[in-house]
Amino acid sequence: MSGQTWTPAPRKGAFPLHPMTFGMVLGRAFAALRHNPRVLFGFAVLLEFVITVITAGVMLLVAWFIAARISSVPSSSPDFWPILIGSTALGGLAVVVMALAAVAFTAVIQGLVAADVSYAAVGRRASLKLLWQRVRPAFWRLFGYSLLQGVAVMLWVAIVLGAVVGVLAALGPDDGAAIALSVAVGLLLVLGSVPLFVWLSTKLLVVPAVLVLERASLRTALVRSWRLIRGRFWFAFGVMFVIGLIMNIAVQVVAFPATLISGVLGGILVPTGSEEPSAIITMIAANALPQVLVLAVQAIALVVQGTGATLIYVDSRMRYEGLDQTLIRYVERSAQGAADQELGDPWEVDASRAVSKNPPPPQRPAYPASPFPYPSGATGYRATGYGQPTYAPPPYGQPTYAQPPYAPRPGYPPPPAPSPDRPAPDPQRDADAPPPDPRRWAPPGGDA
Repeated sequence: MSGQTWTPAPRKGAFPLHPMTFGMVLGRAFAALRHNPRVLFGFAVLLEFVITVITAGVMLLVAWFIAARISSVPSSSPDFWPILIGSTALGGLAVVVMALAAVAFTAVIQGLVAADVSYAAVGRRASLKLLWQRVRPAFWRLFGYSLLQGVAVMLWVAIVLGAVVGVLAALGPDDGAAIALSVAVGLLLVLGSVPLFVWLSTKLLVVPAVLVLERASLRTALVRSWRLIRGRFWFAFGVMFVIGLIMNIAVQVVAFPATLISGVLGGILVPTGSEEPSAIITMIAANALPQVLVLAVQAIALVVQGTGATLIYVDSRMRYEGLDQTLIRYVERSAQGAADQELGDPWEVDASRAVSKNPPPPQRPAYPASPFPYPSGATGYRATGYGQPTYAPPPYGQPTYAQPPYAPRPGYPPPPAPSPDRPAPDPQRDADAPPPDPRRWAPPGGDA
């Protein structure tokens, strides 16, 4: 092969381009941090730290403002209750704004992780700018989906609290049986919501990946996630359950020493509990610095969970829509020097191969057809469906016939006829003959 036609082998991606097993998806979800750590790890930790600091600062300022405003008005004043209600509403508005900021942070991280996995599949390492270009068109849809999840959770909490309060109001808050019944109703609603939450969260697991990689609308993404997880529910649930369990253990392992260190440092640096500004700043630093480790682990958990969900999306499309073949062609043509405009978008959905509302066909191995043509009207065997015949036994009571002797082949002398020296074989005579004496021996050709 000449130097003009030789092309290097395609660069290996972060995960193999074929349907993956449970352990492979689980391992690649954690290994994704090594593929692009500066973007996935550094940016996620920095963004979560900034959001946490801003949230804490805003809530402290709002609490200080509310306390100062309420304390400035005596309780006997006619303006006391309007000021109290307005201050409380201001605090609630601040909580809502900070919750929206947390939702936006979650949406951005989910989108960046999905975009990074799409580049990692074809062996590329994208910058933060390139990833944001992929996420930006779908940001508001991601934000709306995250907000929809938060609203659904708040609505369910309101329903549970409303049921408990309704039972207490109907039976009387001073009755012990009413209190016990309200607690039982609340527990039943909470426990009953766990399977519902697990089912819905698993069925809608790949919505962020569909929004970013397919540039779909929110309704289309919900339908696509529902269909892609069909037949893969327990696989997806198992992967996300193991990832969540591992990361929760990691968060607890980091959080407990951090809390312990914060208490010890506070007692050492400010043993008398002084109210001087320097002592207050020292206490805040002693409690805030160990929490940075907790924020870092939480950011890692969010990245790993997003990577696992995106890998499940990729694996489902490989199994149902042949995405692996599309990605392999994309990688091969890219290695041959084709431009991005010629390659197109490998994540675009082919309408002729996309999963539909009908269940996908069962995945069975394809057996090759038999090379021997069997006539359709032949008897004595029946086809098994895999190209090989299975011979049926003869009917009960029907005799079986021995195979006829073979005719002598041309060019060979016929067998000798029986003679007095060479009698014909007789099975009965040979069976009645006495066995030879093993002690008697004669040389070949000699007399016995």
